[in-house]
Amino acid sequence: MAATDAPSDAAPGKPAQSDKDLASIAEARALARAARQAQTQLAELSQEQIDGIVAAMADAVTPHAEALATLAVEETGYGVVADKVQKNLFSSHQVYEFIRPMRTVGVVNRIEEKKIVEIAEPFGVVAAIVPSTNPTSTAIYKVLISLKARCAIVISPHPSAVRCITRTVEIMAEAAARAGAPAGSIGWMKTVTLEGTQELMKHREVAVILATGGMGLVRAAYSAGKPAYGVGPGNAPAYVERSADLKKAASDIIVGKTFDNGVLCSSPNSVVVDEAVAEDLRRECQALGAYFMNDAEIDALAKQLVSPQRLPNPALVGKSAAYIAEKVGLKVPEGTRALIAPLEGVGRDYPLSIEKLAPILSWYVVRDWREGCERCIQILRYGGMGHTMAIHSKNEDVILQFGLKKPAFRICVNTPTTHGSVGLTTGLDPAMTLGCGGWGGNITSDNIGPKHLLNIKRLAYEVRPAVVSSQTAPKSTAAPLPKAPARPSADGIPADALASRIDAFLAARGYKAPAGASDIPRPAQTAENEQVADFVCEEDVRAAIRAGRKVLIGEKTILTPSARDLGEAQRVFVQAGWPR
Repeated sequence: MAATDAPSDAAPGKPAQSDKDLASIAEARALARAARQAQTQLAELSQEQIDGIVAAMADAVTPHAEALATLAVEETGYGVVADKVQKNLFSSHQVYEFIRPMRTVGVVNRIEEKKIVEIAEPFGVVAAIVPSTNPTSTAIYKVLISLKARCAIVISPHPSAVRCITRTVEIMAEAAARAGAPAGSIGWMKTVTLEGTQELMKHREVAVILATGGMGLVRAAYSAGKPAYGVGPGNAPAYVERSADLKKAASDIIVGKTFDNGVLCSSPNSVVVDEAVAEDLRRECQALGAYFMNDAEIDALAKQLVSPQRLPNPALVGKSAAYIAEKVGLKVPEGTRALIAPLEGVGRDYPLSIEKLAPILSWYVVRDWREGCERCIQILRYGGMGHTMAIHSKNEDVILQFGLKKPAFRICVNTPTTHGSVGLTTGLDPAMTLGCGGWGGNITSDNIGPKHLLNIKRLAYEVRPAVVSSQTAPKSTAAPLPKAPARPSADGIPADALASRIDAFLAARGYKAPAGASDIPRPAQTAENEQVADFVCEEDVRAAIRAGRKVLIGEKTILTPSARDLGEAQRVFVQAGWPR
């Protein structure tokens, strides 16, 4: 990100921060602190109170589904209003109905046969990154599952979707406040920059990250030093086996690909079809508005759609097939809904084999399901590992083989990947964030919900007595352990003598003290009557700094982690036994 008004003291080799960056960073810090204060109060609310807050938010945002969808399309230029309305209602109604009966407060489970009682504890403050492709529906979903888990949430909107995300969250925050949610429970950034988002993710008050977006953002989330649920690209293939209902398979593929102009990461990106039924499936797709391109048209589209970094051109993302064809210079029939590119391979030599966030599909013909299996694996490896795929078949043996062999954690059977993966047309947990598991570099393969924002502590009662070792066990014949060395005197070795011994030892092995080492400051003197501290917290250290004094610590002094970090950085501590 360019910095136009950079501070003059920027570190060499590091990009300077603009005024907007600094404002975004300050805002992220303030929101994280406010959320942490709210978190303490949220954690004390009852199940009834939490359920009331979540219900109030869902009820408040549902009537605005169309207005928010319209605002999202106007602001981002992505997608279809009617489809975004459906996604908004999916989040505010179907996701809500799924999480409504969940217990997330106090005792949530009893396992009588094991004598275990499970108790839910909120994870803590959530940093939620919301994308521009599905902005309002993702915001609704993340706020609902966070508050259901008694977690305060701070949202970082995509810079190109700030207005629609802000309006969505404002509606929900107002409803939550009226229902009794503590102030600061729901926060959102208004000045959004990459630096501000990174500050939010790394802030010490944030406990967990929910990241939905591009691969770069997901990697940044995982490198923030916090637990993170990140979702990578999809590039979902749809395999059509010879026994499939071809009319339904074609409909599922075209409906899935054109839904919201293909911006969902689980929308199908490739069709893999058995040779025996390829022409029949082609005719079914054409009847639904698919246009099959020739080699010259494929090349022209690839040059404008795919960047040198193998990413889709944002100017064409989420646009209709007719719009894309016009921009690229293709002559397509009126009513064209999807563009299909027959390809011979997958990878860098075939640009349209990438994830295409638009109504564009690649098309592969294979001999049988075994070859189809290999082709689907190739496609998933090229940017969709662990995410989603579909199989259209009536052969249960083939379906099971795909389930066993494919590196995707959501294999949608005879349904669109777009709708099936999120739980709209399947029994999967309804969610807008889909884990890709170890194959996709994610911590989970689940559809993310409130349970992923809870920690579970367990009361474990004794179910079998501890075994006491026999008092008459034979004595060991091993040699006795050496006696411990005598404890050094209280005075110890004088610091100067010890330093001289160390220097001599290092010099004998060719090491020399670095220049200026003799100038390293030694601990300051402390008062003769000062007592060794038993316990030191961060506030004790800050008080010592304000008073300009040192803190005397010993072997048994207990230091909190924050006190240790601050005290060592400010050289506040003096070790008992050092020269006065």
